[in-house]
Amino acid sequence: MLIAQLSDPHIRLPGQKAYRVVATDAFLPPAVAAVNAQNPRPDVVIISGDLTDFGRPAEYAHLKHMLDRLEMPYLLLPGNHDDRDALAQVFPDHAYLKGADGYVQYVVEDYPVRIVVLDTVVPGQSHGALCERRLGWLADRLAETPERPTVIVMHHPPFNTGIGHMDRIGLLQGAEALARIVGAHGNVERVLCGHLHRSIQRRFAGTIAATCPSPAHQVALDLRADAPSAFVMEPPAFLLHDWRDGGLVSHLAYIGPYAGPYPFHDGGALIDV
Repeated sequence: MLIAQLSDPHIRLPGQKAYRVVATDAFLPPAVAAVNAQNPRPDVVIISGDLTDFGRPAEYAHLKHMLDRLEMPYLLLPGNHDDRDALAQVFPDHAYLKGADGYVQYVVEDYPVRIVVLDTVVPGQSHGALCERRLGWLADRLAETPERPTVIVMHHPPFNTGIGHMDRIGLLQGAEALARIVGAHGNVERVLCGHLHRSIQRRFAGTIAATCPSPAHQVALDLRADAPSAFVMEPPAFLLHDWRDGGLVSHLAYIGPYAGPYPFHDGGALIDV
């Protein structure tokens, strides 16, 4: 099984630029093409939040037009820039967006790896939280199939990254309780997150929690506690999570035309001159 993870496209209306700089809708079609071009082709695409920049219905409609070009199923979850109701309204064929108990939380059982989506959104706020209801739902879902390999997908990562301005709007409630729940289930292969616009990994509760870069702009890598809130136009990228040999292997995949591939060998010998 191969999972492609996109995150944080921050789609605005056609021609509009996010933060006066990034025409985010120009970056998503190449990302879709890059996912479609993978060989082997991913079985499913997960887009881990901040789907649009302001959560407006017209932004979601523009997003849907581009995502519908994916040649495999895709799954959505909201981030802090999203609006749950507008998202569900524009994607009525994604019935799971109606969620559980008011949250966009759901389980996908269709693949060798079980996908459990957790909602960390606090409406109107940039930070994330996991309340008792959301955590209780997760505990119940994990208890259903304790032996089945599972990935948990959520927008805000459950760990501090060292990028101070992002940590101040990270998962500010529920991370310790989440760690206790995850730590009690050795079948959790990954906790896949967005929000950071970078590829970051940390050991978490006996598994690995990781964040995904954006197909557009990336958060500046500045580990000072007082680092300003800023972004850079580093290469856009996504993640590929490959289930093989009883484990999940994750790869960073850059988006765009780059030179190569070139051979290492000629006639069976390593190229010298």
